[in-house]
Amino acid sequence: MNPRVKKNTYVREIVSLTAVGFCLSFSQVYAEAVDNGYQHPLNLESPDIMAQRPVALAPIKEPTGQLVLAQALALALTGNPKLAAFSQEIRAREAATIQANLLPNPTFGVQASNFGNNKFKGADGDAITIALSQLVELGGKRAARTEVATLNHELANWDYETQRINVLTQVTQAYIEVLAAQQRLHLAGQLLDLARKMVNISAAKVRSGSVAPLEETKAKVIQASAQIDLQRTQKQLLASRQRLASTWGNTQALFQSALGDLEDIQQPPVLQNLIRRIKENPDLARWATEINQRQALINLEKSQAIPDITFNFGTNTYLDGHDYNMNAGFSMPLPVFDRNQGSILAAQRRLNKAEDERRNAEINTMTALNVVYQQLNSAYVEVTTLRTDVILGAESAFKVASRGYRLGEYDFLQVLDAQRTLVGVKTQYIQAQTDYHLNVARIERLIGGSLNPSSIKMSEDIQ
Repeated sequence: MNPRVKKNTYVREIVSLTAVGFCLSFSQVYAEAVDNGYQHPLNLESPDIMAQRPVALAPIKEPTGQLVLAQALALALTGNPKLAAFSQEIRAREAATIQANLLPNPTFGVQASNFGNNKFKGADGDAITIALSQLVELGGKRAARTEVATLNHELANWDYETQRINVLTQVTQAYIEVLAAQQRLHLAGQLLDLARKMVNISAAKVRSGSVAPLEETKAKVIQASAQIDLQRTQKQLLASRQRLASTWGNTQALFQSALGDLEDIQQPPVLQNLIRRIKENPDLARWATEINQRQALINLEKSQAIPDITFNFGTNTYLDGHDYNMNAGFSMPLPVFDRNQGSILAAQRRLNKAEDERRNAEINTMTALNVVYQQLNSAYVEVTTLRTDVILGAESAFKVASRGYRLGEYDFLQVLDAQRTLVGVKTQYIQAQTDYHLNVARIERLIGGSLNPSSIKMSEDIQ
């Protein structure tokens, strides 16, 4: 056999035997790691992870006909694109947790030396070095790294829950605006009917000669203004419906009307009862996990201060004489100057920062609750006062003025003044109802749950 071929064959045998030996030894290390919770990079032992792959949002079937709040909430939780983005982040951090738990890869190297010209012409004097090395992490780095990744995943869940409640609040408020716009449209239609009746009455009085033609002209101007108000209100309703449809990812609303009763007004609960529930707010509840995550980062940085050790094993083969030797060793950095003290201190400062941020979040949430609660009480008083006293008086005054105008007891300006008063009061009443329910939704956002079980509210049953 050609000596060079024989040498190359010998080299391949050594490489193969060395690699097989290392793989056998590493398989034992891997088995021990699996017993300690290690997962395969592809997670072959856990097929469930493949079933959790993110999927694209399914098209939402746009509702038609009448819409109820529970249906709108369910549609938004299914189709809201921003909420879907937070869901993808949860899956991404699940994958990051898998990555954090992996062992370092071994290193394989081959080096040829002592080849050149003259005495070492070609490869006659080759020495082949085959080496394998494995980094072994000390100080609990992998466990600390995995703990940080796990807490990051929990924080992503809290972010999702925060966004979920934000979406529920957004849907509820948009739904309330649709109900209010429907009531405003109904009121605008009533005002247009009244304006038409006033035109007919004025025209009859002009024909009878009891009033000047100027009053008929004024009545027609008011009718035209009422027609413009009706058209503007229709456009506002269309915009409100489109904003509601956008919460479940559609740009066009196909539903005909929203069902709900803004008249359902209940006395607000005692403020102290709401304060006791404020801990359910995910903006505050998440801080326990946030503090744990910052502490885990400190532990991770402390583990980085402990140097890792790298074990080496290899063979040197001299092809000219078929001699070889084996070598083994280890190496590790000496923590003389860098003991990761700066990163540890920075992590401790960030823990202190998180404590301050938690206190700030508690103060801001409590302040917001007090402010919104006062607004809710104000809206409640306004609604009840308008309902029991003001509206009835304005309606009675307008009826008296209209009847008196037909009988010639009042002039047109008096009727117009009574009509404007009635319109203003009813418009104020609709706005007060709207403010009440919007503030209910804001308080539900702050306490993380429902305020009045039977009112227009966020549904805790929608998951």
